[in-house]
Amino acid sequence: MNIYTQKKRSKILLFIVAMIIIGASIYYTNYLVRQFAKQERNNVRLWAAAVQRKARLVKYTESFFRQLQQEERKRVELLAEVYKQILSNNSSQDLTFYLDIIANNKSIPVILTDENGKILNYVNLVLPSDTITYLKGDLLNDFSAYDPIDVPYAPNRKNYLYYQDSKFFTELKEVLNDYISAFISEVALNSSSVPVIITDSTRQNIIQFGNLNDVRMSNPDFVKMKLKEMESENKPIKVSFGDQGTAYIFYQDSELLTIIKFFPITQILIIAVFLLIAYFLFSYMRNAEQNRVWAGMAKETAHQIGTPLSSIMAWMELLKMGHGDAQKVADEIQKDINRLEMITERFSKIGSTPKLVQNDIIKIINDTLEYLKPRTPKKVLYKNKIPENKELFIPLNAALFSWVIENLCKNAIDAMEGEGAITIEMKDEQKHVVIDISDTGKGISYTEQKTIFNPGYTSKARGWGLGLSLAKRIIRDYHKGKIYVKSSAPGKGTTFRIVLKKN
Repeated sequence: MNIYTQKKRSKILLFIVAMIIIGASIYYTNYLVRQFAKQERNNVRLWAAAVQRKARLVKYTESFFRQLQQEERKRVELLAEVYKQILSNNSSQDLTFYLDIIANNKSIPVILTDENGKILNYVNLVLPSDTITYLKGDLLNDFSAYDPIDVPYAPNRKNYLYYQDSKFFTELKEVLNDYISAFISEVALNSSSVPVIITDSTRQNIIQFGNLNDVRMSNPDFVKMKLKEMESENKPIKVSFGDQGTAYIFYQDSELLTIIKFFPITQILIIAVFLLIAYFLFSYMRNAEQNRVWAGMAKETAHQIGTPLSSIMAWMELLKMGHGDAQKVADEIQKDINRLEMITERFSKIGSTPKLVQNDIIKIINDTLEYLKPRTPKKVLYKNKIPENKELFIPLNAALFSWVIENLCKNAIDAMEGEGAITIEMKDEQKHVVIDISDTGKGISYTEQKTIFNPGYTSKARGWGLGLSLAKRIIRDYHKGKIYVKSSAPGKGTTFRIVLKKN
C-alpha cells in the first residue's frame, strides 16, 4: 500500500469517526432539546389552563356582582312602591309596614324630587351644601347611572325617585375592577415568558401585551400579523369582564421554546462552519509546513553534499597543478566519496523505515567526531569522554545515527557562536545506552524547549529548522528511543540527552 492510498484511507476513517461523533452529539442534543421543549410546552399548557380557570373565576365573580346589582335594583323598586303607597294619601291603609321598609334602608342612597327636580327628601346621603334644593349639576350626574323611578301621588302629578349603588356594592365593584386589572397584568407579565396579547371584543384593539418587543408592537402591521400567528397556534381565551366588556387572550409558545426548536439546525451550521474553517486553516498550515520542510530539505541536501564536493574539487585542482602526493590525494578523495555515499544513504532512508543492525555505537560516535573536528572552527574544543578502546554493539542504523550526532554538534557550534566547548559522555546501563552532548552556548529558554523539535523551528535568521526535527524522527521513530533537553538555562549552555535500547 503506497502512502497516498494509506493517507486517503486514513482521511476516510477520520471522516467517518468525525461524522459518528458529530451525529451522536447532535442526536443527544436533539434529545435534550425535545425533552426541554416538551417541558416548556407543558408549562405553556399549564399556564393556559390556569388562565382559563382564572377567567372562569372572573366570569363567576362578574355574574355574582350582576346579581347583587339586580338585587339592589329590586330594593330600590320596592322603596319606590313604598313611596307610592305613602304619597297616595290613602288614610284608610295602615302605613306602618311601609314606613318600616323606608326606615330599614341603611345603605342605598335615595333622593325624592318633584317634577321640577326640587329635592323633597333624601336618605343615606350627605349633600355637599345645605343650600342645595334642586337635583342638578354634578349631583344629578352622580344619580344618573340608573333611570329614576316614577312615583305618582296625585292625578297627572308624580315625583321621581333617584338612587345609586350602595356604598357596600360600590366598594365591592372597585375590588372587582382591581381584580380584573390585576388579572390582565398577571396574564400579560407571566412568569412562564409566554408572549401574550389581550384585545377587546373586536380582536383588534390592544388592551395589554407582555413578553413582546415594545418597539415592534407599536407597528400595526406587526400586531396584525402576530395576532394571526397566535390564533393559528392556539385558540384565544375568551374572558367576560361584565361592564368592562369581553376580552380575548392571544398567546403562543415562549420565545425560548421557539429558539430551542431551531437550535439543532443552528448547531449543525456552526459545526459545519467550524469544520470548514478548521479544514482550510489546517490545510494552509500543512502546506506551509510542507513547503518549509521541502525547502529546508533541499538546503540540507545542498549543505551535506557541498562539503565533500568542495573537498573533491580542491583535491582535483591540486592534481591538475601537479602538487601533492597522488596517493594521498586519492585517499582523501576516497574519503569524500565515502562521505557522499553516506549522505546518499541518509536521504534514501529518511523517507522509509530503515533496517537496524548491530553496530558499535562508540566507533560511530568517534568516527563522526573525527570527521567534524577538522571542519569546525578552531576555537571550538571537543571533550570526548567516551573510551576509544571499548566496543558497545546495539541495534543502530549507522548513517542516520551519525547524522543525529552531527546535527547536535552543529547546533552546539551555532549556539556558542564558534567559540566554546562540546562535551560528549556516555553511560552503559543495563537496558539502555545514554549519550549526553553538552555545550557552553547561550542556552534555551523553558518555553523554547517545548518547540525546538518541531519542523521549521529555528532561532537562526537563515536557518531552516530541520536539524533537530530530523534528529527526533531518527531517534524516536526509527530507533524507538528518546531525545530531549536534559538541562538548559540562558547563558549557561545546553545538554541534549539520547536514550537508546540495547536490544
